Amino acid sequence: MARLLRGRWRLLALTTRAEGVDPLRRSGVVPLRGDLDEPATLGRLADVADVVLHLAPPPAHGRVDTRTAHLVQALSRSKRIARVVYASTSGVYGDCAGARVDETRAPRPCTDRARRRLDAEASLRRFGRAHGVAVTILRVPGIYAPGRAGGDPRERLARGTPVLRHEDDVFTNHIHADDLARACIAALHRGRPQRVVNVSDDSELRMGDYFDLAAGIFAMTAPPRISREQAMAVLTPAQMSFLGESRRLDNTRLKRELGLVLRHPGPAEGLRESAGMKGRE
Repeated sequence: MARLLRGRWRLLALTTRAEGVDPLRRSGVVPLRGDLDEPATLGRLADVADVVLHLAPPPAHGRVDTRTAHLVQALSRSKRIARVVYASTSGVYGDCAGARVDETRAPRPCTDRARRRLDAEASLRRFGRAHGVAVTILRVPGIYAPGRAGGDPRERLARGTPVLRHEDDVFTNHIHADDLARACIAALHRGRPQRVVNVSDDSELRMGDYFDLAAGIFAMTAPPRISREQAMAVLTPAQMSFLGESRRLDNTRLKRELGLVLRHPGPAEGLRESAGMKGRE
């Protein structure tokens, strides 16, 4: 969240943990105690911010994002909120059989995880239309960065988790965490009202090729390739859910409307940078 005070932006952040207060203050951010699972704790949100960046994940179960519903309820009492940016997921598109996907494609989520995100999108867009608030939805694919939990390919390579053979493999999409942060800031300044933007880099990689690329950059063993039938026997349902969807995101709006110049146009650049190989082939 941010508030314009005497011509300067003041950053505020919602935290559920008491131990999170001091680190935020040391970073120059004003901490706000509150919990999106407990709407009674969100009363202060109505009057403290002019713009809101909503990055909180939905609950782990169900098809409805109650956390976003509670946030919208709190913000609906505000007389000053002008803009909301929400980081959703590209998973709302569902399986597109490898097709190139722009923001005009109708969402068809295949998992409850994506359905919760689509529910959050709908709640925020209704709020925006009803209250004259500019709401920008960022649809985000796989986020990667060195040391990021779940987003550092070295974790999976170290485990030796297999990937699909080429003929069974799916297209995946990626964005470096730093470019995602820059996209969020750009959307807070230039996002169009009630607009969806794909936040993805320029790459068109199948999942196995992404991990082969990472293995080469980090001098690690490439993952074994297996058939889809074999994968069903050795991978968890959660892992298999990511192998049931294939799409290639179009990022034209990201560049033209938000004016973002990617610092990491593809995973090769981002991974080489984290390996200390920037500028080297």
